[in-house]
Amino acid sequence: MIERLEKLLAWGGIKRDIAFLVLSGVALVLSLAGAEPFPFSIAWIAIILCGVPIILEAVIGLVTAFDITADVLVSLALIASVWIGEDFAAGEVAFIMQLGGLLEELTVERARAGIERLVHLTPRTARRIARASAAGGESVPVPEEVVAAEAVAVGDVLRVLPGETVPVDGTIITGQTSINQAVMTGESLPVDKGPGDEVSSGTVNQFGSFDMRAARVGEDSSIQRMIRLVQSADAGKAAIVSLADRWAVWIVVIALAAAVLTYLVTGEVIRSVTILVVFCPCALVLATPTAIMAAIGNATRHGFLVREGDALERLAQVCRVTFDKTGTLTTGEPQVVAVCPADSRMSADGLLALAAVVEKRSEHPLGRAIVRACVERTGAEAEDPDSFLMVPGRGVVAEVAGLTVCAGNAELLAARGQVVSPEVEEHAARWRAEGATIVYLGWDGAAAGCIALSDRPRESAAQTLAALRATGVEPVLLTGDQRAAAAHVAAELGITAYRAACLPEDKLAYIDESERAGKGVCMVGDGVNDAPALKRALVGVAMGGIGSDIAVDAADIVLVSDDISELPHLLRLARRMMTTIKLNLTFSMTLNFVAIALAITGVLNPVVGALVHNAGSVLVIVNSALLLGWRARP
Repeated sequence: MIERLEKLLAWGGIKRDIAFLVLSGVALVLSLAGAEPFPFSIAWIAIILCGVPIILEAVIGLVTAFDITADVLVSLALIASVWIGEDFAAGEVAFIMQLGGLLEELTVERARAGIERLVHLTPRTARRIARASAAGGESVPVPEEVVAAEAVAVGDVLRVLPGETVPVDGTIITGQTSINQAVMTGESLPVDKGPGDEVSSGTVNQFGSFDMRAARVGEDSSIQRMIRLVQSADAGKAAIVSLADRWAVWIVVIALAAAVLTYLVTGEVIRSVTILVVFCPCALVLATPTAIMAAIGNATRHGFLVREGDALERLAQVCRVTFDKTGTLTTGEPQVVAVCPADSRMSADGLLALAAVVEKRSEHPLGRAIVRACVERTGAEAEDPDSFLMVPGRGVVAEVAGLTVCAGNAELLAARGQVVSPEVEEHAARWRAEGATIVYLGWDGAAAGCIALSDRPRESAAQTLAALRATGVEPVLLTGDQRAAAAHVAAELGITAYRAACLPEDKLAYIDESERAGKGVCMVGDGVNDAPALKRALVGVAMGGIGSDIAVDAADIVLVSDDISELPHLLRLARRMMTTIKLNLTFSMTLNFVAIALAITGVLNPVVGALVHNAGSVLVIVNSALLLGWRARP
């Protein structure tokens, strides 16, 4: 019987709740205006559509777990109001309570819809060229076909073209390429891959097609993990949302005691019923979900997807904001930071121009960064080389004006007989110590110099960190880079607290250490290596644009546009939301006690008491709605 009632209450979901509220609202307005087209009070529409579900939920809670919630008191007030013929009062109380419940549901639904939008950004198809053999032998070739990623089986052979996202985890069989693994490892530079190397779902094939054998598919894929996340999104209330229910036992006891005592003293049933009506925590129920909904709406307009309301509640308690470096404080794209000729016979601009010609046909991010830097410095496009050869994992070789020029790592130059002089190596070592990647250039048996490339801080990073400090929180850098590189970035951005060479467990240890010291931590990151810290922190914020699915899975809030400059606004918004909630709660409780006093003295009857509740609820909603357009003054 109970299960049938629960299924009945769940039927139609939010759409049904909205329809019932609209019909009930219209009925109450007509009733208040004196329009009664039926032989019974039109307010009964609101009593049935909004009141009956409340009574059923109260009964289910009492029968199954003896759970005394705010619904119990509302049910008593509804029944008592109907018993003495105050139909409008009963309908109005039921309408307000159901409105509060709908707003809570919409808070969760909005979060769930936001995560679903992120799911649509993940790869959904795969290019299959061979099926796994049922007998476990060699794969069976098939005409190339595009299938859903969920349809890929372990052992299938897939083809991944340049620019495509790897659909499942697996191993490369044939082909050479460079994979952007930033979302997985936090590395901003792509990694060269060849036969035998593993590739992960969600990483991006930069150039060169390759064939791979699927190893982890279906439920193990990032898509399925995200779908499970959506399905399991917490439908419970935020800790502060359940305040009315936590106080419900005391509210019910006090309301019943006041009603009984008033009847015994005055002998007037209507006063007792009025007490039950005004004691209903309508404004109290609306106080928190309306503020959370408005704050989430504000955050959405500033590029944030808030998965659940209590994330903002927790964010208001944060004392430290910890950042991963690559892709979070930095752009995640390499830029030329130094050009170091071997000697004075060639200028820095001349060496860069030569390197741009050699790299002109390269699809590697380092090569593109060199060509882009040449254009920015000289304002002219680099010429095409006479010939071009890519050496996977090492660099490129090109013919330029009759010279064979190499551009790549030290292994490439050594294989081509180019000697790196101590002077060039000294330049390279200095920049390497600051986290830069080195591209050597050489011809005629010697290195002509080197170019240092590094992942540069975002333009807004320093200003954002200064704004965070202005709010009273401490920014901290947690990076996997070596100490010299971490110190360089920290100094550039004005960060005084940092930890280098951090493995995921090191980040967890720092967060635990901060929590024990009473310093709540907000972690901001983008890669799988950040996921444990995002999950463990008081609040986790994931970069939605470049962040991995697993990082998004672990986070409480997703920064869709990757614009960290909005983080100070989010922190201030969370604090403002808590202030609004406290004001709403204080107002609603004050209103309740004043109304009770007036009901005991007979000043209020049930209808007037219901209208007082309505006015209080409206004021709470209006106060919360101010959060929608709120922004801290400069």
